[in-house]
Amino acid sequence: MSVWSAKGPSRPRILLVDDEEEILVALEDLLEDQYEILATTDPFRALDLLRAHPDVTTIISDQRMPGLTGDQLLMKARAFSDARSILLTGYADLDAVVSALNLGQVQAYVHKPWDSDALRSLVGEVTQHCVAQRALQTEQALLRGLMDALPIGLVFSDAQGRCIRSNILDETVQNGGDELLHFPETLREDVRQMREDVRQSGQEERLIAESVPDEESGTTQRWHELTRLALAWPENVPLSERWQVSMDRDVTRRVMMESRLRQADKLQSLGTLAGGIAHDFNNLLAAISGSLELLEDMVDLDETSGALVKNAMESAQRGAVLTRRLLQFGRPREARLAPVRLQDLLPGLEALLVQSLKRRTGGGDAACVLSLGELAADFPAVWSDQDQLEMALLNLCVNARDAMSQGGTVRVSARLVGQKFDTLPPECCLEQAVAIDVIDEGEGMSPEVMKRIFDPFFTTKDVGRGTGLGLSSVYGFLSRSYGEIVVDSTPGIGTCMTLILPVVRAEVIAGQQEKDQATFSLRVLVIDDEAPVRMVTAGFLRHDGHNVTAVSCLAEALTVVDESEPFDLAVIDMRMPDHDGPACAAALTERLPDLKVLFISGHTDIVPMQGSEEPLAKPFTHKGLQSAIQRLMQPSSAQPGVMI
Repeated sequence: MSVWSAKGPSRPRILLVDDEEEILVALEDLLEDQYEILATTDPFRALDLLRAHPDVTTIISDQRMPGLTGDQLLMKARAFSDARSILLTGYADLDAVVSALNLGQVQAYVHKPWDSDALRSLVGEVTQHCVAQRALQTEQALLRGLMDALPIGLVFSDAQGRCIRSNILDETVQNGGDELLHFPETLREDVRQMREDVRQSGQEERLIAESVPDEESGTTQRWHELTRLALAWPENVPLSERWQVSMDRDVTRRVMMESRLRQADKLQSLGTLAGGIAHDFNNLLAAISGSLELLEDMVDLDETSGALVKNAMESAQRGAVLTRRLLQFGRPREARLAPVRLQDLLPGLEALLVQSLKRRTGGGDAACVLSLGELAADFPAVWSDQDQLEMALLNLCVNARDAMSQGGTVRVSARLVGQKFDTLPPECCLEQAVAIDVIDEGEGMSPEVMKRIFDPFFTTKDVGRGTGLGLSSVYGFLSRSYGEIVVDSTPGIGTCMTLILPVVRAEVIAGQQEKDQATFSLRVLVIDDEAPVRMVTAGFLRHDGHNVTAVSCLAEALTVVDESEPFDLAVIDMRMPDHDGPACAAALTERLPDLKVLFISGHTDIVPMQGSEEPLAKPFTHKGLQSAIQRLMQPSSAQPGVMI
């Protein structure tokens, strides 16, 4: 390995110092074919040259020179240069030689006149010694720097397990001691076994978990990736007698990331599976809830029958909420913001919240109390996504339940607060906001835990009881819908999670009510391969006075299209066996360019088409279908001809 820098000479450089010019010329003639030569008759100039050229390997200096003798020159040079030196002397001055050996640390001295071959050989030997010494120092510096800078623990040991070099413990402990002292006690047995295995195989790798104290949870796991291999030293000895090196890499972050990725893959698989199940399940719920709603409007029910129908409708709606909650893990969708009346949302959600709080594997049950003191009829609506707001409240209530190991009460209430954000959508009020408090009587959280609760995959629950996605999804939903979440928690007392949501301006609500009250009669084509859903959708539309034709596929639809009496609206299922919703819409609008299309889908996690909103999710209510059609048929609709 070369010790010269990129700017250094290709040959070793030597410095010649003698006050007689003819001596310098003779030395240059003798050595210039092998070395880069620097020469001077002034010993003080020699020191300057040496400082300017730190790559000088050998100094050849005369002893008797005016102003500075050779031994004095070499002593001064030794203070800043590691170049080797040869002293030239024409006199048998033993004192000068002894001084040069002691103070100047010369490697040799030569009498004048010299033997050319002997001097050439001596210069070569001294120079090569300097080159080798510098190469060794470079290797040592690189090894030391590498061992200090590497983010892994290195332990070199002999065949008997005695430590040769380590960057884990200081030198007073490491050299000659048992290498096992350099590893945590919980890893030593694995290291000992790996040492024996390497004597046979030459290399071993293991991933080992170590339990370490943690201020937050008491103990936590630290993961070590141990790699051990036999070195090719000493040479020509059996594998079992070779030196070994052990590399201890802390891979805790990598293991945690892999665990999170596996968890994400599981959730994605769950979402894909749930999406397929949800399509059929939501079709069933749409048929059940729609039929019950039509039955309630068509039949004069007594008190008992009406209660049973209402109970069945609420149960079907809870099933739809649970399906959406499951799919939320598969592909969280963008928020569909609209006015949401808490007077309607919270009471309808109460039964589902109560049931969620009772489902426990151990400990006492938790009760849910809705405090609706301020929710009068004129309590302002919030600007939010109703489905995702339901999911957020469910997540917070389930977390509150799990925080109360011995049971307790979860209180949900709403109140008006001041709005602190200046930048809001035009539909929102700049003066007021609504705060929804979810308060538990649980264990509370430390400040350290509170800093991390919204991090994806962070959870304090036991393995198998939490994904760490609940609060992060709540935080993401609020961030996308101009809201925020505020946490107040005291260890041993409980936690209050507060959702802050913007208030909808009164004139927006009034304008929406005017649109909802508008009536018109349309010619509507319904395409859905599920007969029960097709019947319910057609029933809702006929109840509103529309002229409805219902078919099961595109082929049937094309047979009933009459360009002289065109349909105004097509309500099309997104996924059907022969042609999906977009294909049906394309074929129909080719013949009826002014046709407007409303897509419906049991896949509530479906990706909308470019430039369109999401489809109307099954199961939908009569009012939900009415609102979708009202928005679509308004002249100001952002996407003429298509409503998703």
